[in-house]
Amino acid sequence: MAIRLALWSTRTPIDERLREGWSAMSCDETGWIVRAPGDFERFEACLDGAAYGPHRHDTYAIAITVAGVQSFSYRGSQRHSVPGQVVVLHPDELHDGHAGDGRHFRYRSASVAPSALQRALGGRALPFLAGGVSDDARLHAAATSLIGDLNQALCGLEYDQAMLDLAEALSELGGEQKHHRRVDHQAVAQARAFIDAHPDKNVRLDDLERVSGQDRWQLSRGFRALLGVSPYRYLIFRRLDTARAMMNGRTPLAEIAAASGFSDQSHLTRHFRSAYGLTPAQWQRLNRSRPGGGAPSASTR
Repeated sequence: MAIRLALWSTRTPIDERLREGWSAMSCDETGWIVRAPGDFERFEACLDGAAYGPHRHDTYAIAITVAGVQSFSYRGSQRHSVPGQVVVLHPDELHDGHAGDGRHFRYRSASVAPSALQRALGGRALPFLAGGVSDDARLHAAATSLIGDLNQALCGLEYDQAMLDLAEALSELGGEQKHHRRVDHQAVAQARAFIDAHPDKNVRLDDLERVSGQDRWQLSRGFRALLGVSPYRYLIFRRLDTARAMMNGRTPLAEIAAASGFSDQSHLTRHFRSAYGLTPAQWQRLNRSRPGGGAPSASTR
């Protein structure tokens, strides 16, 4: 309990909206993840023990801890978040996830594409919050606008405003790089569109150079500057998106691997664990369950 007591006095008070809806659900011993409706990935999770192994993703992870102590290794240090604090994990940064006090921990999270922040920032450099955990009131308000209510889809002007608020809060906290190379946005967009259209193909830098009209190395630097990951890692994540969409419990993983562009099932499993900290089988089990057992009903999505 030392971690909880040491951090509790500095936390931001939890928003009342976090006490509504899904927050009325309690953890059970098996753990659960329930996803919000809509195309924008948001979810609430209740986990315990060593919940996630070391992994990376190609999006910002924006989370508010709801209960317990959410602990993780990040940039060479152990970080701890208690209820009301905001967690911000930068794309392509290695991290894990575990209970900090031996009990369940619970959090709400959104996966925010770097391109969404780029649109809000007007092409400025991606913000970076080095510590990973914040008590900042403005950031807490922005995060709550994203994940305070998971019962409804976030879309239209509400989504646009949430992205703008988040981008501005992160930029203010992380500071902006004053000196950076200009990036060819159109070339990166063309390369990204090509990958999006051919995630199951053996895409090479030659292909991206051809479709973008830009030198491959300059394009690779620009790709990372605007999207937070390399073209190759971006391609892997698009293949993983395809694989996850096919994981309905009926299609064999070997078929899923082939259809989504991986060489075999072990290739899929290795990248899946690297990206999400779980094997495909573990992911399927968690996403088929919720408190009380069974798949989430329409009323809880």
